Amino acid sequence: QVQLVESGGGLVQSGGSLRLSCAASGRTFSNNAMGWFRQAPGKEREFVAAINRIGDSKKYEASVKDRFTISRDNAKNIVYLQMNNLKPEDTAVYYCAAAPPQYPYTYTLPGLYSDWGQGTQVTVSS
Repeated sequence: QVQLVESGGGLVQSGGSLRLSCAASGRTFSNNAMGWFRQAPGKEREFVAAINRIGDSKKYEASVKDRFTISRDNAKNIVYLQMNNLKPEDTAVYYCAAAPPQYPYTYTLPGLYSDWGQGTQVTVSS
């Protein structure tokens, strides 16, 4: 099992930037593909970005592809989500998630992830 703690959320104006961090502990972090998801009020949890175990393959949801960047530092057991040019529709609780070790690639389905953080709120004002 992997324990995940997100940080870096907050209130930002439209066009601003935030960097989310997700610190992992427990199982060897480099064994886990990682993902970021978000959930807005009244909506289902949706995929944002994913990164494979060694960080050389990434996948993004279409609306964030040119604005968000996912990265990881396996030496520090942290995965990041750099968010630029934020829009009000990006407002949500953001969650990081770890896939089981047998899944090494990038995945968009939340059901494939086994461990989740508690989430961090991102609010973008217009």
